[in-house]
Amino acid sequence: MLKSKTFLKKTRAGGVMKIVREHYLRDDIGCGAPGCAACGGAHGGPALEPQPQHQASSLWPRPHYLLPDTNVLLHQIDVLEDPVIRNVIVLQTVLQEVRNRSAPIYKRIRDVTNNQEKHFYTFTNEHHKETYVEQEQGENANDRNDRAIRVAAKWYNEHLKKLSAENQLQVIFITNDRKNKEKAVEEGIPAFTCEEYVKSLTANPELVDRLACLSEEGNEIESGKIIFSEHLPLSKLQQGIKSGSYLQGTFRASRENYLEATVWIHGDAEENKEIILQGLKHLNRAIHEDIVAVELLPKSQWVAPSSVVLLDEGQNEDDVEKEEEREHMLKTGVSDKMLKPTGRVVGIIKRNWRPYCGMLSKSDIKESRRHLFTPADKRIPRIRIETRQASALEGRRIIVAIDGWPKNSRYPNGHFVRNLGDVGEKETETEVLLLEHDVPHQPFSQAVLSFLPKMPWSITEKDMKNREDLRHLCVCSVDPPGCTDIDDALHCRELSNGNLEVGVHIADVSHFIRPGNALDQESARRGTTVYLCEKRIDMVPELLSSNLCSLRSNVDRLAFSCIWEMNHNAEILKTRFTKSVINSKASLTYAEAQMRIDSATLNDDITTSLRGLNKLAKILKRGRIEKGALTLSSPEVRFHMDSETHDPIDLQTKELRETNSMVEEFMLLANISVAKKIHEEFSEHALLRKHPAPPPSNYEILVKAAKSKNLEIKTDTAKSLADSLDRAESAAFPYLNTLLRILATRCMMQAVYFCSGMDNDFHHYGLASPIYTHFTSPIRRYADIIVHRLLAVAIGADCTYPELTDKHKLADICKNLNFRHKMAQYAQRASVAFHTQLFFKTKGIVSEEAYILFVRKNAIVVLIPKYGLEGTVFFEEKDKPKPQLIYDDETPSLKIEDTVFHMFDKVKVRIMLDSSNLQHQKIRMALIEPQIPGINIPADVSDTALNGPGGKKRKLEK
Repeated sequence: MLKSKTFLKKTRAGGVMKIVREHYLRDDIGCGAPGCAACGGAHGGPALEPQPQHQASSLWPRPHYLLPDTNVLLHQIDVLEDPVIRNVIVLQTVLQEVRNRSAPIYKRIRDVTNNQEKHFYTFTNEHHKETYVEQEQGENANDRNDRAIRVAAKWYNEHLKKLSAENQLQVIFITNDRKNKEKAVEEGIPAFTCEEYVKSLTANPELVDRLACLSEEGNEIESGKIIFSEHLPLSKLQQGIKSGSYLQGTFRASRENYLEATVWIHGDAEENKEIILQGLKHLNRAIHEDIVAVELLPKSQWVAPSSVVLLDEGQNEDDVEKEEEREHMLKTGVSDKMLKPTGRVVGIIKRNWRPYCGMLSKSDIKESRRHLFTPADKRIPRIRIETRQASALEGRRIIVAIDGWPKNSRYPNGHFVRNLGDVGEKETETEVLLLEHDVPHQPFSQAVLSFLPKMPWSITEKDMKNREDLRHLCVCSVDPPGCTDIDDALHCRELSNGNLEVGVHIADVSHFIRPGNALDQESARRGTTVYLCEKRIDMVPELLSSNLCSLRSNVDRLAFSCIWEMNHNAEILKTRFTKSVINSKASLTYAEAQMRIDSATLNDDITTSLRGLNKLAKILKRGRIEKGALTLSSPEVRFHMDSETHDPIDLQTKELRETNSMVEEFMLLANISVAKKIHEEFSEHALLRKHPAPPPSNYEILVKAAKSKNLEIKTDTAKSLADSLDRAESAAFPYLNTLLRILATRCMMQAVYFCSGMDNDFHHYGLASPIYTHFTSPIRRYADIIVHRLLAVAIGADCTYPELTDKHKLADICKNLNFRHKMAQYAQRASVAFHTQLFFKTKGIVSEEAYILFVRKNAIVVLIPKYGLEGTVFFEEKDKPKPQLIYDDETPSLKIEDTVFHMFDKVKVRIMLDSSNLQHQKIRMALIEPQIPGINIPADVSDTALNGPGGKKRKLEK
């Protein structure tokens, strides 16, 4: 059956265009109930259960299906995802509304409907002959949709009577809209609010905790005192932003001070780029990463960023007077030069809330259901939740979602989502750091896995099209020990004309991941593989990452090869790219490759190839350094794990060999060669990587530190920096050069992906290369897959597709990749920090030599070379007499009593794990040498004194 709508539309040119919209209605759409004779099994995919017995509701004890409206899906998704809730009918009307209003919730609901065990059924009511409704005159879209949902619910109840008269299977309508519920009851449809229904599931009382509290009136603080000013409506905010009276920006809360935040203003204006906010009322219920509208305060009310560390530790929610005292503390006398543009939040443009990990701070009132939740991220305010399981959740990591923040509540309201496990346990803490850094780590869905090749897999004739057979070459791979995702392999051989042929062979991942399918979309979303201390979160499924795309030895593998003809001075004479088939002759570790190169007896093909590569790599490296490439340093650590418990038993800095450098040189060369080729072919939409030069002010600390040791560091160009770092040697202090390089690394900017058509600065500062990209690791980086696709089109080995040549789409991909890479780095650092804590928990108290990296006003930041560990030694502690501190910013130095500390001075510190705060356990360092009366810790300090009372320590170890 066909419904059509005709209307006239005026065109830009002033003409009139007739538009006809056709809407097809069918009578063969299944209801989703198995065994329904009327539908004759017309539905495909996951279906409802024939006899839903699981959810025993005291309101409706008979078997039933649930049919929620749009708002229930949008606000109560945590309840719907619970395993208890099954047999839900999701209407097309509801799904379309959710899709238009919230992409993340739409994705979550699609995942639930794809889960066979949940028995969620999507009913296409908008195309069913008996459930389609037309919008009536004078009826708005919202009321029409509500009516469509009621019509579908009524149809279901009539339809299910045909299925079986004796079991009285019915559909229950779930809505929080009072009017809609009243109309449904009048029409004879069983209807309940989400809260009524969930509370009626007496066998599952814990489900009540997952309800989002939406009626703000019921959750307000009893005093009813207005703390915050009203947020302006969006229409007024948009007017204000347009007229310039308000500014739009991203709200960034401070980790150090809960009463302070900055707003990064969107747009290209140079002035007022960053606005400071101070005090609860000016922060006005904004939460980290929200998009807000701010009003600039008059200059007389501008403030300076405070240097006070303030953490929100109050248990009493109503103590706003105390907050005002603390705010007054921030406003210390400062010079006019320090004052920054200051403002206040007048409204929220877009909330960017996510589920937060943290711990419950149980209420002091014995029987209270209302408790405060303290997030692990110090930038997020505490959240008030209601739960009946407070005793069970104490000392555990939990996830909480925010529901709203009324203007008379000191904290936002939220609800419990799920329990992650005991604090301090390895699995729990790993889950927390993955969630907090937004690392996608769920198992790959069936939809994604369906695009993997069927096993057993072998190379077919079709695969050989546009490919060279290079299986005869003596190719080998060199990687860290235990590496299963082998991206790259190398070969080197002498040609008949006396020149050398060198090949870099990269796994041909783009052969298996085709543009636009579910596997491609998931890889693009993940962006990168994340390596934690003893876990790897793959970007692509394991069948590809550790098997079909991994260039393991003695198996045929598809590759993308970059092959150069070079002379013996490593000068490139010819470059060519080809898709290929290779058979690696050896998978070596860096140590094994080094042993072969150094061996006096080995002269086989693999060893000869490695020696040739190593010789050329040294020449290439020398050439790069002469051009001004930087050799920087960062203390990387490696944990040695206990094979039984998987706890770290030893911690040492990673050793780098010549072979590490050999592989790196050829990877860099391949990346540069490919960057040139794809930019030649696609000048507007090549995916490249750049590293901006740091502003001169970034180097001030490095120049001052070197000066204090009578050394000169020049920073006008990358070459002068590299040269002066090479000259900055001290015979009496050999580690000084490493310290300077570590410090120089901290001065650098972040390297980023970008689209060549959206930028004109391509330079890579650290590598001193005019152009650069990533081509050599497609198993673990999505950027490399895009580069492979561009290169394949450039050499005619594959066909293009529209998104590949759309620079705006490419710019969006780059934005996501830059975010994912940054988060992966932070997650890796957090993993190292956690494993370091585990190490020192078993190791106890340790004393080690350290070097000062930075001096602060009341502390020194030190680096312990043995462990590659960094930490802060504080000289002002609570409840202790304050020593006399004199800080000199010029040198920089810190004088404590009669002892002066400069950067790079050698000290001795004691390292221990401080477990007094379960949520934020940290490594604490205290000074042993040089001796300063009243500062040094006594040599016989006990474990109990450091770890707080014994009860806290025991709780951690259960």
